[in-house]
Amino acid sequence: MKKNFLTVAAMAVVAFFVSTEIAKAADITFSGQIRSRMEFAEHLGGGTATASGVGIAGAPSFNNDADEFIFSSVRLAANAKINDTTSAFIQMQSIRVWGDESGANNGGTFGEGAGSGNASGAANNADASVGIHQAYFTLKNFLNLPVPMDMKLGRQEIKLDGWRLFGNTIWTPGMQTHDAVTFHHKHDNTTVAAGYIKDQEDGRNEDLDDTNDREDYFIHLNQKGILGGQFSALYAFSDNGCSPVTAAAANAQNDGCTNGNNNFSTIGGRQAGQLYGIDYRGEIYYQFGRADGMADGTTGTIDTDRSAYMFGVRVGKTFNNVMLKPGITVWYDYLSGTTDADQANQDWSSFNTLYDTGHKFYGLQDIFLGIGNGGGAGTQGLGLQDLALKLKMSPMPGWTVKFDAHAFATAEGICANPTTSGVTCTNLTNVARYETWLGQEFDLTVVNKYNDNTKIMIGFSNFNAGHGFKKLKSGDTAGLIGSSADANWAYLQFDVKF
Repeated sequence: MKKNFLTVAAMAVVAFFVSTEIAKAADITFSGQIRSRMEFAEHLGGGTATASGVGIAGAPSFNNDADEFIFSSVRLAANAKINDTTSAFIQMQSIRVWGDESGANNGGTFGEGAGSGNASGAANNADASVGIHQAYFTLKNFLNLPVPMDMKLGRQEIKLDGWRLFGNTIWTPGMQTHDAVTFHHKHDNTTVAAGYIKDQEDGRNEDLDDTNDREDYFIHLNQKGILGGQFSALYAFSDNGCSPVTAAAANAQNDGCTNGNNNFSTIGGRQAGQLYGIDYRGEIYYQFGRADGMADGTTGTIDTDRSAYMFGVRVGKTFNNVMLKPGITVWYDYLSGTTDADQANQDWSSFNTLYDTGHKFYGLQDIFLGIGNGGGAGTQGLGLQDLALKLKMSPMPGWTVKFDAHAFATAEGICANPTTSGVTCTNLTNVARYETWLGQEFDLTVVNKYNDNTKIMIGFSNFNAGHGFKKLKSGDTAGLIGSSADANWAYLQFDVKF
């Protein structure tokens, strides 16, 4: 007995000193977040049981058949300052739909990603939902280069400028991260970032030539102190495809190229700031390269050039010196689309929004995600126009009320381009009303800063579909998608950070 006691005591002493040395070696801080949201949604599902804007022509449902659900996302992070030049960050994440026993609804139906299958009534209360959201280390002044650069390697969020092309999606429970290597330099008002993203690895044994992999490269420059704000320049290259398309060899470890040559570049700039009390933003981007995998909905059957663009402008004013602190903003976004004539000339003109945070720009219901990819996603390759009016006010300390109104239209005609849109407009009495008009969306958001760590959001949205939208998404010449022409959405969200 005495021997066992001494053994345990010795182990405790050793553990104490070992943990002390670890604490000395790394300054570790912890943080976390619990976010729960209840939703009442009429714009999800339909006959295809999938979310809108993800490539299914039959969605959204718009049938007054609402789905009510609650999800929670939980994050716990550790940030370790190992020494003066090395640090590490690890963020674990768990996402679940309340009451989901099988986990079958956690694969992306509502955008919540993989879940637990861990319901209150489950006999085996096993939880398989925990995963890694971010995990990277940072090396300061990497390799002592002439221009000091910090290197960040691992799973990480990449957010540039207003998140137009690189963001974390904000709204989806899991948000978006990348397996990437990024480099960062900052001096006075100048910031430079460059990175490599491994988007898709199509097998290590069966895709020996990396024919179906996707990789992205970018370099970004931001200069503050220009025209009352800051200017940013971006170049990105997407290595996504191969040419020519080849079938998989029967006796070789090679999947063959199945996605065509979709290598393309994105270049452009953004200027944002405040002049004479007016908030403003202007940005423009151009894409060029290949689009063989996009043409005619086939895979690399023709030699297709990519030439697309987008621009956005915004002006606004906030009156901080009057009651309610009202603010008003007007903006317009234009994303180019593809016509049948373009495809006949072997051109693809639909702008691809890369890794954007569309929730921030194209309406809170997220109906127009996947812009530029063709098929059933977004507007099926026809581009997008968005004219928006945004109002906000602060009725009392800690409270903000926002109201957004969007008017959506395609950039190219729906009926005029049946090859691109995938729909025909024969036997219609009034073709003009189907040409470009998609509909309008109204978003009302109430935000309460409950305390420094807690934010409560209440929202209601209505999307009223135009004839063009109904035709584009369902091919319904009767003018209805389900049994209704609109969709309502309401939510209540609690976001607690510590």
